[in-house]
Amino acid sequence: MNKNKQGLWSLLGIVVVSSLMLSSCDNKAVVNPSEQMGPNPLLPKAQNFLVPPMQVPDGVGWKGDKTPKVVSGLSIEKIASGLLHPRQIYVLPNKDVLVVESNGPGTEPVTTPKQIIAGIIKNRSGKGGKGGNRITLLRKKEGTAGEWEKHIFLENLHSPFGVQLIGDTLYVANTDNIMKYHYTLGETKLSASGTELADLPNTINHHWTKALLASPDGKKLYVGIGSNSNITENGLAVEYRRAAVLEVDTASGASRVYASGLRNPTGLQWEPQTGKLWAIVNERDEMGADLVPDYLTSIQDKGFYGWPYSYFGQHVDQRVMPQRPDLVEKSIKPDYALSSHVAPLGLLFYSGNNLPEKYRGGAFISEHGSWDRSPLSGYKVSYVAFEHGKPTGTSQPVVTGFTSDDEKDLYGAPVGLAQDAEGALLIADDVGNVIWRVTRDKH
Repeated sequence: MNKNKQGLWSLLGIVVVSSLMLSSCDNKAVVNPSEQMGPNPLLPKAQNFLVPPMQVPDGVGWKGDKTPKVVSGLSIEKIASGLLHPRQIYVLPNKDVLVVESNGPGTEPVTTPKQIIAGIIKNRSGKGGKGGNRITLLRKKEGTAGEWEKHIFLENLHSPFGVQLIGDTLYVANTDNIMKYHYTLGETKLSASGTELADLPNTINHHWTKALLASPDGKKLYVGIGSNSNITENGLAVEYRRAAVLEVDTASGASRVYASGLRNPTGLQWEPQTGKLWAIVNERDEMGADLVPDYLTSIQDKGFYGWPYSYFGQHVDQRVMPQRPDLVEKSIKPDYALSSHVAPLGLLFYSGNNLPEKYRGGAFISEHGSWDRSPLSGYKVSYVAFEHGKPTGTSQPVVTGFTSDDEKDLYGAPVGLAQDAEGALLIADDVGNVIWRVTRDKH
């Protein structure tokens, strides 16, 4: 594209973005988020936008000693800063912590003005920051406070996201494949070159993240694969083996679709009491500020969860053509709604003793935050209690303060979650480029 065309597109973006910001009142939320939490969320009438109103705060980062806010009984500290868009966290058996620094590959073709506008809007927030395409290792300095040691552990990756260790093999899910590396406990930099275990769907990469989870016996890997569109506007051909959880055999690399109809499953975990697979899912856009609720759900083998033909069970999306009433009829209703557009990107079932007892056995969920809703939704780490292997009650905010009170400035945005060797909650913040550590307040 020549400079004149680039200038025209930039001008178009500025003009349209300005008009969208002025018209964001047309997409004001009318449903209280608490009414969209739980097994039976309130689902208002759908709206339809050619270009949806968009609202994001301006990414400004954390200044000085400013930190997120935590609820009573907890404290928070910064253990790493100056990272390159940290997305996921993984704790190794020797207490070292891996941080995946990444963002999308930037190869998705731009086919509509909406994509250009959305890109400009999202980049203002800092969420489009350049990823490191690497993994950094953090090591706690025994007997000292402050930030942990940082070591460049693995470089030259391709939009990595998920990481899992099985025995002495470290698996890394790039956007286009799963790589495996020999790992020796205590290494601060991988010395062995990797080999490919399996390729992953990579056409267009509208949703590039590939969540990764090993089975308890280490024989399988489960991979969250997002859709290549909002509602198949790029055609069904590019959705092959997407909007799904894949099951990959670690011995052969062979894979199958384990569950489908999941628009963007960004986090996978085993529920500790029942041993069932659970996921967080980012639902579709452009139906209004109060549709569609993102959700937390158990994942059934061969289960179908509705995308793109229906949402939250059998609520038909009239925009999708051709309609598929046969698939709508078999759509599984998710277990638990998180409210609309919160963008869950991290899931952790807590099993430690560092935090208060009330958090044990439930799920922490990082909500990366909305871009098409006013007021904003998400931008926090929430907690959902579990009883007998099922979520119960209303989602509760635990870590907040990622935005200014007037919603104009964005200090950070939570993504990956992990539990460290001492039972603390670790949070990757890809706007602030920080790793936060939450512990019980000792005062």
